[in-house]
Amino acid sequence: MSHPYHHSLSSVKKWGGEARDYIAIHRWFDESKALYADFRHRALRHHSQGIFECEKEFGVTMELSNGNIIPTRWVAEQHVIEDLGRIPTIQDWFENITPCKWMSIKTKVEKEII
Repeated sequence: MSHPYHHSLSSVKKWGGEARDYIAIHRWFDESKALYADFRHRALRHHSQGIFECEKEFGVTMELSNGNIIPTRWVAEQHVIEDLGRIPTIQDWFENITPCKWMSIKTKVEKEII
């Protein structure tokens, strides 16, 4: 999906309420677009750990405008699955990062003079 609002509309279809009930969660997942404007932004939160981080950020459950209470994790999982077709682990992302020489350059640590 291209925008948090569209994810929110999808959430409304699944669990009811209004788009505004969900928008903060879907925006949280896509905030990393400010850092990297293509699909690679998803490596920061679109994985199983990101779903649990979302739950820490927004709470274990959420109350919708219609009075229903649902697990926050359901909404987080929905977002990731809609974007990727599954819920990868952070390891799935890291294993697919191509190592570059600059990523592992060791520098000499200078001794502190006392």
